[in-house]
Amino acid sequence: MTRILLLGGTGDALQIARTLRASDVYSLAGIGKVPVDLACAVRVGGFGGAHGLHTYLVNERIGLLIDATHPFAARISANAASACRDAQVRYWALRRAPWQPQAGDDWHMVDNWPQIVSALTRYRRPLFTLGREPLGHLDEIPSDQYWVVRCLESHAGNARASVIGARGPFTIDGERALFASYDIDVIVTKNSGGSATAAKLDVARERGLPVVMTRRPELPPADREFDSPAALLQTLRELAPHR
Repeated sequence: MTRILLLGGTGDALQIARTLRASDVYSLAGIGKVPVDLACAVRVGGFGGAHGLHTYLVNERIGLLIDATHPFAARISANAASACRDAQVRYWALRRAPWQPQAGDDWHMVDNWPQIVSALTRYRRPLFTLGREPLGHLDEIPSDQYWVVRCLESHAGNARASVIGARGPFTIDGERALFASYDIDVIVTKNSGGSATAAKLDVARERGLPVVMTRRPELPPADREFDSPAALLQTLRELAPHR
């Protein structure tokens, strides 16, 4: 039977991990909560780039790698595609659809941190939902801004920033309360897609607030791509007798 390596760290990946067998492996980079209630093995930590992952695939006799990492984990996906190609292992990817602007949205698309900084010059109370990236810039906050940073782990922040440790899914009522409590006037986020963190976009639309949105990086092609955990799991069930 085919042994599966699942690269995860997202809520979608955890849905898939809960269906895996004891011989399969769920791999996490090490940030966030590590599940302890799975039937499959759980591996925490990196592989050492594409070469290290290739060695792991061969040594562990992996027959299928499922890439369910975050849409912005471009380096991990590139390493996975390369390692699978060299090891002749099937490479599947879960690629959820990006968010699309709706009527009433005011999105400003950016590609990197300098562009984010430039886009924020008009605003005073940004909410960052970029993960840990803003934490490296807390000493650079302009004197006329106060930042609210939400990421998986709490952080001390400073006199000009509050850091909130929280994990989705987030409700629209909870997001409304957060925006009102901190008097948010702009959101800075990644185009992650999915429903777990989309409520902030609904609240921004309600309040007529701009959104500074980071474009997705280019990801490598996969042997098979799926737009939802349900679609991927259905294919796994169909192949179960043969894997």
